[in-house]
Amino acid sequence: MPLSMTFRPARVGRAGLAAFFLGCAAISLPATAQDVSSQFQISAFKQAVAEFASENESIGAFYRNRDYQPLFTGEADVERRAALLRALASADDHGLPSVRYDPAELKAAFAQARSTRERGRVEVLAAQMLVQFARDLQSGATEPRRIDSGIVREIPRRAPEALLTEFTRKEPAQFFRGLMPRTPEYVRLMRGKLELEKTVARGGWGPTVQAKALEPGQEGPAVVALRNRLIAMGYLARSASQSYDAAIERAVQTFQIDHGLSADGVAGPGTIAALNVSPVTRLESVIVAMERERWLNRPRGERHVLVNIPNFKAQIIDNGKVTFETRSVVGKNVPDQRTPEFSDTMEHMVINPTWNVPRSIATKEYLPLLQRNPNAVSHLRVIDRRGRVVPRGAVNFRAYNARNFPFAIKQPPSRGNALGLVKFMFPNKYNIYLHDTPSKSLFNRDVRAFSHGCIRLADPFDFAYALLARQTDDPVGAFQSRLRTGSETRVDLDEQVPVHLIYRTAFTQARGQMNYRDDIYGRDARIWNALAEMGVKLRGVES
Repeated sequence: MPLSMTFRPARVGRAGLAAFFLGCAAISLPATAQDVSSQFQISAFKQAVAEFASENESIGAFYRNRDYQPLFTGEADVERRAALLRALASADDHGLPSVRYDPAELKAAFAQARSTRERGRVEVLAAQMLVQFARDLQSGATEPRRIDSGIVREIPRRAPEALLTEFTRKEPAQFFRGLMPRTPEYVRLMRGKLELEKTVARGGWGPTVQAKALEPGQEGPAVVALRNRLIAMGYLARSASQSYDAAIERAVQTFQIDHGLSADGVAGPGTIAALNVSPVTRLESVIVAMERERWLNRPRGERHVLVNIPNFKAQIIDNGKVTFETRSVVGKNVPDQRTPEFSDTMEHMVINPTWNVPRSIATKEYLPLLQRNPNAVSHLRVIDRRGRVVPRGAVNFRAYNARNFPFAIKQPPSRGNALGLVKFMFPNKYNIYLHDTPSKSLFNRDVRAFSHGCIRLADPFDFAYALLARQTDDPVGAFQSRLRTGSETRVDLDEQVPVHLIYRTAFTQARGQMNYRDDIYGRDARIWNALAEMGVKLRGVES
C-alpha cells in the first residue's frame, strides 16, 4: 500500500488530521523504516509549502522563518482552523467581498487534503485567505486612489509576514477581534447595516410620497404616505392621523436634522426627495462608510480636527467628543476644485493673511480679465519674480497665456481678503487649508460647495480661540491683539493638531437615527460600484 493512501481525513478536526501523523503506524515497518517515512512526509510537506508560497514573497518568508512548520494543518491547529473559518464567515457582516475568502472552499480543501502535497497546498491557501481577509478588514478592500483621484488618503497595508506572525502570537479569536476599527462609529455603522438589511428583507419603508411639497395643515393621500413612511423609518409613533399635524411636523424636523436639511418642519422638495430614497440605497451608503472607516483605521489623535465634506461641518474632537463645531463651505463639484480627502497635521495659523492666488486661478480666471482690462480686479497686486509690485500699465497682458504668464498675483491683508482674517495651516502638496471668508451668506445654504477646494469656516475666530486655549489663559486677547495690527502674523501651535478631511454620506450619532447626506461629488457611488464588482453583497435584496 502506498504511503499516501494511509491518510484519508473525512472531515476537518483533530481526529481527522491526526490520521495523517498516525497513518504510518498502520503499516508494520521496522522503526528505522518508520523514521524514514516520517522524514519523507515532513520533507514533502516543506517542499509543497515552499512551492505554493513562492507566489508571495512575504508569505514565503514567514514559512521559511518557521522552517515550514504548519500553522493551520497540524494536529494541534484545530482552534486556529476553526477561528479562521468563523472569521471568514463574518465577511458579509462587514460588507466585505466574501468571494475573496470563501470559508466553504477552505473547509472543503481541509477535508479533501489526502496527500502531503495537498496538505501543503491547503496550508498556504489558508494563509493566503487569512492575509487577504485581515488586510481587507483592517485597512479596506479597495484602493481609493484607483477609484477617485480626489481620494488621496494614504492607506497603510500590513505585510503578510507581519500579520501571520502576529496570528501565531495571539489567541486566534483575539487576533481577529483586533483587526476591525475599534471605533464606536464602526460598531454603530454595523448596527445600522443590520437594521437596514432587516428593513429591505421586510419590503422597505412602504410607498413613496407622491407630492412635490407638503405643509402643516394639509390632508390627503400624500400626507398619509408621508405619515406612514415616517412611522416605518422610526421618526413617528403609530398614528391614524389623516392630516399634517404637529406630531408629523416634529417628526419631519427630526428627519431634516438627520439629513442635513433646514429643520423648518415643512416637507419641501429636498425633504420629499430624501424621504423617498430607498433603504437599498441607504444600505449601500452605510457599507461604503464602513469601508471608509477601515481606510482610517489608526489613531486619529486625542485632539483632532474633523471635516466631513458632504456634511459641510468642521469639528474639533477631544477624547472622542465634539468640543467645537462650525459650518463649512467646501470645494465646488467641478474638476480641480473638489476638496480632496487626506489627513495631515495643523502646525500654525496666520492672522491677517495675504492671499497668494494659486496659479491655476490666476491664469484661468484673472488673466482673461486683465487681458480685457489691465485695471480689472484692482484689489489684487501683480508681482514679478523678484517680489516687486508691477504697475498694471507697464504690462501687455495679451502677450501671455496660461503657460508663460510670468507673474504672481496676491491680495494683501484686509477684511475683504478672500481668506478673510485668519487661515489655519496644515502644509500639504494639495494647497488645502481652513480659513475665514468675507462671503458669509453662503453659510445659510443647505448645500455649501462653492470654494476652489479649501474649507471656509463660518466661525473662524471661535475656532482659533478653541485651538489657542491649550497654550494661553487668554486666547481671545492673544488673537485679537495680533488681529488689530493689520499685519500678517504667524502663530505656531504649541500642540500640533491632526486634521482629517473625510467624506461620509452615512454616519452615526451616539444616540439617534442614522444620518445621511448627498453624495455631492459622486465618490461614494464609485466606491460602491468598486465593492459590488469585487463581490460585496446586499443581504435582504432578492437577486
